[in-house]
Amino acid sequence: MSDICLELRNIRKSFTEGEEVLRGISLAVGRGEFITLLGASGCGKTTTLRIIAGLETPESGQVFLEGKDVTALAPEARDVNTVFQNYALFPHMNVADNIGYGLRLKKVPKPEIRRRVEEMLELVQLPGYGKRKPSELSGGQRQRVAIARSLINNPRVLLLDEPLGALDLQLRRAMQIELKRLQKKLGITFVYITHDQEEAINMSDRIAVMNHGIFEQVGTPNEIYNHPLTSYVATFVGNANILQGRVKELRGSRALVSLCCGDALAETGTDPVKAGEEVLLAVRSEHIHLEQNGHEGLEGTVLEKSFAAGQLRVSIKLSDGKEIVASRYGIDADVQPGEKVRFRFAPEDAVLVDRGQTPEKTAGSSAGEGMPAAEGDYGNGGNGHA
Repeated sequence: MSDICLELRNIRKSFTEGEEVLRGISLAVGRGEFITLLGASGCGKTTTLRIIAGLETPESGQVFLEGKDVTALAPEARDVNTVFQNYALFPHMNVADNIGYGLRLKKVPKPEIRRRVEEMLELVQLPGYGKRKPSELSGGQRQRVAIARSLINNPRVLLLDEPLGALDLQLRRAMQIELKRLQKKLGITFVYITHDQEEAINMSDRIAVMNHGIFEQVGTPNEIYNHPLTSYVATFVGNANILQGRVKELRGSRALVSLCCGDALAETGTDPVKAGEEVLLAVRSEHIHLEQNGHEGLEGTVLEKSFAAGQLRVSIKLSDGKEIVASRYGIDADVQPGEKVRFRFAPEDAVLVDRGQTPEKTAGSSAGEGMPAAEGDYGNGGNGHA
């Protein structure tokens, strides 16, 4: 039996003439996998979720669940459930009745409903809350009830549409841990939507970064963060600096790249590169190190210093007018605005992005765009398998 639980093949969807919301996306999700669709508002992630749930119909393409084509099936005929951000609990019903509602629709015997409701309450750590009304619960408790109601039917896939978006930061982080614990314990496939990169990295087995209706990259959190394929992924997940340059020469697996602020070495990766080629380097702010007393490295001018979330951020202006950021933990660095500084980064921390595109084009397409996922292929534009 295939290890693929859910598969999207070449899904296209438009809401207005000439404007495609989804542009031929393909994705295969492994059984028991926690995969997150990550992207900014309007990128197509909620539309993708609604197509999986059967709440929207694609103009072309297919949705497969456990190898069965469910594209034309109604939502109630699909073995999937959805958890929404607003909980969608019935206010006139108590917690137990909310959780057991789906079983009552299926005419499951009352003793069986009571038993399974109690199991769900234990699972989401709300034993004894069955007689309370939703209005008597906190936001986090209401979200747990919504999750229990979705899980009680033992769906093949649980869809979660920004379920933690309405919670405060502390509760949100606690619920991240709780959701991941539940998912691993039950072994159910989770398809999760968020625009929060920290949430995606903390919870996911794999992340599908969406942009303008395509998957820019699909991979593990490590692959997405440390080996972005496009400048969009690099800047959306972790806010990397993008530097434009030209390859001067190759040195084994590294390329010497001429930048406006000096020359720097970068790993070439698996894609071939040649001398004279224009390239874009993505370098994360934490990998840029100031050389306050040095005379080597790249050169720029300090614009400003700021401190937030335990990190010092130093903005540096380059000779071509571009601004980059260097960050590190601590309160201060002995540099001042207007001061010339030298900085460096290790070759392995400079990632070539947007290969095969012009340097001016920062994002908007992904490797494999529009190609249907073959058996065992876990996403277009990505390189991570479950």
